[in-house]
Parts: sequence; C-alpha cells; structure tokens
Amino acid sequence: MVTHVRAEAQGDERGALLSFLEEQRGGVRRALLGLTEEQAASRPSASELSLSGLLKHVAEVEQSWIARAKGEEPAVKRTEANWHECFRLIGDETVESQLAYWQKVADETEAFIRSAPSLDDTFPLPDEPWFPPDERVSTRWVLLHLIRETARHAGHADIIRESLDGKTAFELVAVERGTSWG
Repeated sequence: MVTHVRAEAQGDERGALLSFLEEQRGGVRRALLGLTEEQAASRPSASELSLSGLLKHVAEVEQSWIARAKGEEPAVKRTEANWHECFRLIGDETVESQLAYWQKVADETEAFIRSAPSLDDTFPLPDEPWFPPDERVSTRWVLLHLIRETARHAGHADIIRESLDGKTAFELVAVERGTSWG
C-alpha cells in the first residue's frame, strides 16, 4: 500500500494529472493500513460508509469512467437494485483483493491516459437520467472528475480512520514511510 508519485509528472500535463490522482488514491489506501477486515468494514459514524466500502467504490468508479472513455461498458452495471453493493464488500471480496483490483484499474487508467491522442478527445456521457442528454466530455474532464471523486472519498476515509483509532493522515503517512510522526 505504498503511494508513488511518478517522476514524469514534471512539466507534463498528463503526468501531473495522473500524479494528483495517485496522490488521492494514496489517501484512501493509507486509511486502511494495519486494519483488520472487520475494522475496515466497520461504520463508526451515523454514515453507512466504511473504509472497505469506500475502497470498492472508488475502484469501481474509476474503472467505469475509463471504460466509458474507451467506448466500453463498465465492468459492473449499477442499478437501483444493486447500488447498495457498491459501498460494501460482498461474497469473497476482501480489502486485499480490492486493493489489487484497484491497482489493476490504476494501471489501465494510466495506460489509457498516456495513449490517448489528445486530452481534448471527447466521448458521450451515458444515457442515464442524472446526465444531460447527448452530452460529451473530454478525456481531461474524466481525469479531473476522477481526481475530484477520489479526493472526496479520501477525505471521508480520513474521518472514518480517525474515528476508528485516532490515527490521522499525517500519522499514516509516517507509518507508510516507516518513520514516526510528532
């Protein structure tokens, strides 16, 4: 669960945006450091959110947006009937398996963004009631959207983790680096 900011971000828009996305992914991953499956699945506030549920959600959202940008269907089609499964692990899903899946998704995201002819290239938004009809967005837009989405949930993860055991984001960065905080 180590976050690496890529060196090729310097002066390169794609690299810079990918680095910002990776930085936010790191916030979610760090929030899970040292927790058991039970702790990661717990909901210490009035919210229904758990760390393992946030992990699953951000991985699934990233995969679905990159699939749409490629003109493909998302791996999982969410409807009103199965939306609740988006924020909790089910069956044999584990934090470890979701982290591995998210890494695969992150690698696919980077490959797609790096190979796109232009960040100005567009694709249609899905025909869903929450999107404007016949709207198109750019590859740049989807990358910025993923940064925003992941950052939002990284903030949720910070709050949940601190509620579980008092560890703050700064302490978790130190743990990840093998140093001490404070």
